[in-house]
Amino acid sequence: MDKMQSIYISKVVLNIGTGSDSNMHDNAVKILQVITNAKPTDGISKKRNPAFKVSKGQKIGALVTLRGKKAIDLLPRLFDAVDNKIGRSSISTNSVNFGIKEYIDISGIKYDPKIGMLGMNVNVAFSRPGMRAALRKRKRARIPAKHSIISADEIKDYIKENFKVEVVQ
Repeated sequence: MDKMQSIYISKVVLNIGTGSDSNMHDNAVKILQVITNAKPTDGISKKRNPAFKVSKGQKIGALVTLRGKKAIDLLPRLFDAVDNKIGRSSISTNSVNFGIKEYIDISGIKYDPKIGMLGMNVNVAFSRPGMRAALRKRKRARIPAKHSIISADEIKDYIKENFKVEVVQ
């Protein structure tokens, strides 16, 4: 495979949605800090939704983005939490998304009765070398679709080879 056609993990995003409950939001921030050793940021609502008692600008979740070595080191633990099996529908163009039902499924994390049980969503984004040319602010360049789009089969092969993850129907 050509060096420029190789795939790498650009980022891993862990997200816990909490709704309008501020106590649950604080617990989500604590859990994400314990799991990632990084400072989470707040998910802010963009619209008001009276059905869920959410107003615009309210904290409705916590998320943390990991890049580079931190992301690659955390991924085996996250895949292990789902028994190294990912559904075919979890793989889309350029990314893999899956949910972890309870944070205690992640190895090395102990149950905290003050926090209770929380689940999370994991998003793994993939990229190819040279994609910065399309994203940078100065002297932006166009990248052909065949270079920018990473197919589900390529992602499936990558996670199978590097993380021993099985893709099931």
